[in-house]
Amino acid sequence: MDETLLMIPGPTRVAPRVLKAMSENVVNHRSAIFGKILNETTQMMSDVFRTNNKSYLITGSGTAAMEAAMANILNPGDKVLHVVGGKFGQRFSQIVEAFGGQTKIIDVEWGQAVNPDEIGFALEEDEDIKAVTVVHNETSTGVANPIKEIGKIMSDYDALYVVDTVSSLGGDEVDVDGYGIDICVTGSQKCLAAPPGMAAITLSNDAWKVVDKVDAQSYYLNMKKYRKSGNAEPPETPYTPSVSLMYAMHEALTVIMEEGLNNRIKRHHLAAKATRNAIKALNLELFPKEEVSSATVTAIKMPEGVSDGELRGTMRNKYRVELAGGQDHLKGNIFRVGHMGNITHRELITTVAALEMTLKELGFDIAIGEGVAAVADTYLPDDI
Repeated sequence: MDETLLMIPGPTRVAPRVLKAMSENVVNHRSAIFGKILNETTQMMSDVFRTNNKSYLITGSGTAAMEAAMANILNPGDKVLHVVGGKFGQRFSQIVEAFGGQTKIIDVEWGQAVNPDEIGFALEEDEDIKAVTVVHNETSTGVANPIKEIGKIMSDYDALYVVDTVSSLGGDEVDVDGYGIDICVTGSQKCLAAPPGMAAITLSNDAWKVVDKVDAQSYYLNMKKYRKSGNAEPPETPYTPSVSLMYAMHEALTVIMEEGLNNRIKRHHLAAKATRNAIKALNLELFPKEEVSSATVTAIKMPEGVSDGELRGTMRNKYRVELAGGQDHLKGNIFRVGHMGNITHRELITTVAALEMTLKELGFDIAIGEGVAAVADTYLPDDI
């Protein structure tokens, strides 16, 4: 088995107890036993979303939930405004186009966060915009968008507020009800630290009013069917779910409940701070400005004179630490360190030590240990 340490923005390391949960015998997915597991899992999911709305679990990646969000609120020709500052903002617009919707784009330079006022200006100019999509945490750039502030702007308009929290939920501040989010989606394999293959979605009452007026353009992702099955006794999914993945999600969410959601978020923010401190100690340059940097992934400019293959290849092949590269026009220009899920100081120290040795081997004049010391100093109490 490959023992490479995954320090990428998903999938993340899965705890042994979560893996063990997947090994339980598969039960009838139409049984009361499974209904109890499904009910408990969706309730914990709503707790993590911080919403009183019901949540629904979909067997599929986070993109399945993104598609469900769009397929259930759009008629052909409907307009959707997209904040696009990275790969996943683009994905929302591509999904809308696939369903015959009209896309309007707020282009944000990759590496920067959107100004919430731009959304307000766009909504003022076009009252026919039906929904606004925002990616909270752009893993392609290491930027976190201000979803709370955007929610304040959105409260003055009728357009639905749709947020992708695939790589932030459970690792950064997300408050579906408090931020006025109408549709929120996430995936299993990021901060929730479950295996890949399961997505979640929650919808507000306003969103359901729109859904009920639209003929869903998807059979498998028809949310009216998920609602009907979820309200049954015992609750079900409309189609056969991955029972084993549901066991894993149940256990992963139980771990979050035991840790405490606020504690988990604080842990992610501390890991992000430690990573950025280490990068600066090694005289490397962060890609986004620190004030908009993600709590779950750090994007770093590739050092001059080094190729992606040399840096990430050495990290992976010699030191067994997997980092992520850049996407699209950032390919070869940045590398990314994921610090989400179950990541602690132990994994960060290993990663930074490997990065130091890699840079030394590639001819950089660095003092071995300075990056590791920066990680340690971030985690040590101030009074030591």
